[in-house]
Amino acid sequence: MRRREFILALGGAAVAWPLAAVGQQVKNVRRIGVLMAVENDAEGQARIKAFQSELERLGWLDGQNVQIDYRFGVGGVDRVRDYATELIGARPDVIVANGPQALAALHQHTNAIPIVFVQVADPVETGFVASLAHPGGNITGFVSTEKAMAGKYLELLKEIAPGVTRVSVIITPDNATNALFSHVIEGVAASIGMPSTSAAVRDAAEIERTIDAFASNSNGGLIVVANPITNTYRELIAALAVRHRLPTIYQYRYFITAGGLASYGPDVNDLFRRSASYVDRILKGEKPGDLPVQLPTKFELVINLKTAKSLGLTISREFLLRADELIE
Repeated sequence: MRRREFILALGGAAVAWPLAAVGQQVKNVRRIGVLMAVENDAEGQARIKAFQSELERLGWLDGQNVQIDYRFGVGGVDRVRDYATELIGARPDVIVANGPQALAALHQHTNAIPIVFVQVADPVETGFVASLAHPGGNITGFVSTEKAMAGKYLELLKEIAPGVTRVSVIITPDNATNALFSHVIEGVAASIGMPSTSAAVRDAAEIERTIDAFASNSNGGLIVVANPITNTYRELIAALAVRHRLPTIYQYRYFITAGGLASYGPDVNDLFRRSASYVDRILKGEKPGDLPVQLPTKFELVINLKTAKSLGLTISREFLLRADELIE
């Protein structure tokens, strides 16, 4: 009997040990929420790949010691808010917010869960952080570009298309970052005596009406500020610009691969890669308010030569040599 009891006890221990190990493993899994401001398309997947690759390099493997929940918040403010509520309700250890709209939705619902933002132009002026060096609170992250750079887009437009004598800035309503950018661009335009307007668009029909109306007079050019609406309809905007022969400058490369003329801005995938380092540090115990907001370190000038030809533009050799990428 003693031998039988010994064997049963040994078998019970063999069963208990793996279960205990599994329980410990589940307990140690950390949770990350990611609220994206783009569709789950090639652009969105490229950002995810950059983020996850760096996380893996830092030792965080999705499905093993970390669980990553993604939400793609394209489709209006209400949908973004709903996804923000879902992610917060899951009680993650940290949330990555892509863009000011996603950050605003999360900020409205929590001041406790750490948030790392990516692609927010001026988090101080929009009230998300106290300062870049000492953000305080539960938010830190990676700035897409400073508002002072907004004037650069007008400079590039005049350089690539010297015949442009008036400009319209395409933004979306209820977006503080877009408003800041358009205000700076209009100020620069006024300083050189160029008439300028800002046009807030909400959907495809409004985009078409706005660009059609602006194109009714000659020598116009567009500056398109990135936001969930212009991102979603970037192919439409590029097609309308070509149809009306409107030279157009954009903020990011993905507008140019969609048929846009030229862009100048930070490498978004690099920002996502760098955001993983802050997620790592927060998961290891650091507070987001102690991590300084960081500026972009990689910028790229991208030109679509096919679009330039369609617009009848002859771009100088010197300008082309400055480009980081030429798309044909």
